[in-house]
Parts: sequence; C-alpha cells; structure tokens
Amino acid sequence: MMKTKQENVLKLGIPAGSLQKATNALFARAGFDLSDSKRSYLPAIDDAEIQPICLRAQEMGRYVGDGVLDAGITGYDWITENDCDVIEVCELAYSKATSNPARWVLAVPNESDVQKPEDLAGGIVATELVGVAKKYFAEKNIDVKVEFSWGATEVKARLVDAIVELTETGSSLRANNLRILDTIIVSTTRLIANKDAWQNDFKREKIENISILLQAAIEARSKVGLKMNVKKTDLDAVLKILPAEKSPTVSSLADADYIAIDVIIEDKIERALVPALKRAGASGIITYPLNKVIH
Repeated sequence: MMKTKQENVLKLGIPAGSLQKATNALFARAGFDLSDSKRSYLPAIDDAEIQPICLRAQEMGRYVGDGVLDAGITGYDWITENDCDVIEVCELAYSKATSNPARWVLAVPNESDVQKPEDLAGGIVATELVGVAKKYFAEKNIDVKVEFSWGATEVKARLVDAIVELTETGSSLRANNLRILDTIIVSTTRLIANKDAWQNDFKREKIENISILLQAAIEARSKVGLKMNVKKTDLDAVLKILPAEKSPTVSSLADADYIAIDVIIEDKIERALVPALKRAGASGIITYPLNKVIH
C-alpha cells in the first residue's frame, strides 16, 4: 500500500477540551469519521489526506500562524488574544453548548458595590483572556491590574475585585451569584489557515473543502426536509401555507390528479406547519433530517 506523500497531508488542529465533543459531532454530520479518543492527541479520521491533531483552542492560533499546523479550529477570542497572523477561512456557528456566540463578560459578585466598569479603578481583575481585557480597560482609560487566572475564575471573583469570564448561557455565573457589568468581546468559532499553507494548491483546496462541508453541516442543523402529495385542486392552498421565501420543488406523479412537493424548512416551524398542511389537503407528508445544506 502506497503511503500518502507528506506534502499531500493537511495537518488540521482539532480543539481539545470542552469544544472537542461538539467538533467531533460536527465532523460526523459533515461526513467524516473522526475518532473521539480522550487519551490520544492524534485522533484517527477516515481521510488519508488529513492528519488531525488535538490541541487546546488557546494554543491553536499560534501553532497555525507558525506553520506547525496547516489549519485549525479555534475561537475568535483566542485569535485576538494571541494576535495571530492567520487566514480566517470561515466562521463556524457552533460551540460546546449552543449555536450562540460565546461572550467574555466582566462580572462581579452580586453583593459587590461595583455598578459599572469605572468603579473598578485601582482594583484587580482576574481572567484567562489577559490581553483582550487589558485592551478593554485601556480603551476606557480605567486603571486596573489584570492578572492571569489558571481556570475556575468564577471562584476567584470574591478574592479579587472582578473577573472576565467566558459564558454562553450565563448559568455558571448565576450559579456562583455573579452579575455581568459589560461584555468584553463576542466570540464565535473559526476555521483558520496558515498563510503559506493557503498558497499551496493542494492544502488550500483541502481546507476549502472542509470549510464547505462544515458550514453545510451547521446550516442543516436547523432545517428539515418536507415532502407531501397534493391534489392539483389544493395546490394553491398548500403553497400559501409554505414559507413565502422558500421555492418548493413540484413534480408530477403517476396519478395525474396529484403532484408531489419537496421543500426545506426551518425545523422550528415544522410542528405548526405540518397540521396546517394536512388541513389544506396535503397527504403522505414526510419530514426528514438533513446532514448538509449547501447554498
């Protein structure tokens, strides 16, 4: 069996830790079989032209920028924090808990007298995102000391004056009786590429292919396919119920009195739409999940 030439292998950084499970699930929807090994930093993938390497998202941008990796997945927050010189290929709207952007927020204990960022002047703020936090306070001309926190930052909120912490839903902050003063930065997941790798025809095409498939998998998460049969006499009534911005596929059936309709809709409207279609005359209604939607 011939080995794949090294120059025809894309070294792809997969974020380890809290984002890893969601990333593996996304790759599965995109058509890749990426192993979920918690013990190995070199997971397997069913593509001989990709060499996945698990690294913390905090480090990803530096390794991609330095050319240790050809491409990787990390957050906009860590790209900004490390001032990474990379190509941002695309935004990937997914995270460890939701599809919403993550926020780094300035927070204090509920019992704190601090009501606004300016009240922290002369105080100490703990965070992992030191560079971004320093820039935030400098732009507001607030003199504070920003200290690096090695995690469990919520616990330190009562040891220092405030913290800057990552949140998606705010549940952890509420559980620790903390309140938000301001949002420091909003972050989404990004696929990034090394500048030299981007100039390599093979690697650029491979990165672009991954980008297309991952974005298509994300797009499909919020949609379902919908098929139905409709009498020609009921067609206008059915089409009026379907979302106006959608253009359904209409095709003939063996029974000349009926036609088939196929359309993709947002899954959040499926529950209300299906009974209405039934009442309008549709039959043989089928809804089905989608793996990828490519525009």
